[in-house]
Amino acid sequence: MANISEIARLAGVSVTTVSRVLNNYKYVSETKRSKVQKVIEELNYTPNKNAIDLIRGETKMIGVIIPYNNNQAFDQMLHGILNQSTVYNYSVTVLPTKYDNKKEMEYLTMLKNKFLDSLIITSRSNDWEKIVPYTKYGSIISCEYTTAEEVGCAYIDRYASYVDTFQMLKKKGYTNIAITTARANESLSTRQTIQAYHKVIGKLPPHLHISGCYRLEDGYRAAHEFLQLNDRPHAIYANGDEVAGGIYNYAQSVGVKIPDELAIVGQENQPIGIALDLSTVNHRLMKVGEQAFQLAIQKSQAKVNVPYEIIQRSSI
Repeated sequence: MANISEIARLAGVSVTTVSRVLNNYKYVSETKRSKVQKVIEELNYTPNKNAIDLIRGETKMIGVIIPYNNNQAFDQMLHGILNQSTVYNYSVTVLPTKYDNKKEMEYLTMLKNKFLDSLIITSRSNDWEKIVPYTKYGSIISCEYTTAEEVGCAYIDRYASYVDTFQMLKKKGYTNIAITTARANESLSTRQTIQAYHKVIGKLPPHLHISGCYRLEDGYRAAHEFLQLNDRPHAIYANGDEVAGGIYNYAQSVGVKIPDELAIVGQENQPIGIALDLSTVNHRLMKVGEQAFQLAIQKSQAKVNVPYEIIQRSSI
């Protein structure tokens, strides 16, 4: 089987020149490039990608740690990353975890073993103390804010967005406000939602918080539970537009008038929310993904805040 040395001998050039042609470097004369390419075609040579990567010192591969691939928030971030990867000719490997600590560590080992140039973490279960040591093997970028100096991040100030949303509802006269979240109290976004609730509304009654909400059917289930309460909520702040859509559908099915009897606010400005004219908090997650990609290829440790927007529609 042909190798780089044999190609160099037959083309009458150095091994370095062959490697430059394989890596598509600009600074090779057309004469030498043509000779090398002719020999490659004659030998039907297929370059070994790992060898090229070692010569080039990079893989042009970025790993994206994502807890779930059927979650609209993470899908938006991934969409932003993929958009940029096409522009800059990078490959992206999607690394699902379901918040499994061991899985995350396996993917960090991929960075250590040079299978990846960079790692983008959309959300994590391991503490930063376990993650930060791996930054010496390649850049690690977070889609959540972190104080870790070694880690760059593109993030939204979620806490501020939650405070603003509760303040908006309070100013409109809504006092008995329920929330839905994905995970109970173990996720940062859930903790920040509850903290914002405490700050603006007061202590969150347990019966006004339903977790485990990811999809339309979860919103439908949550609305059923909330609207069975004797002291049912006047407003529901959902953790996504798909969940908010399920809440809306159930409320409509039992004759609850929106927004007169129930206000609904979703998140992320998804098509279902636009179609149902639901108010939403747009965290611009696609932009977060795009910015995270830029930080990854620049190997930057910058902290970049992406501004959010509250969009008021007919559901409040």
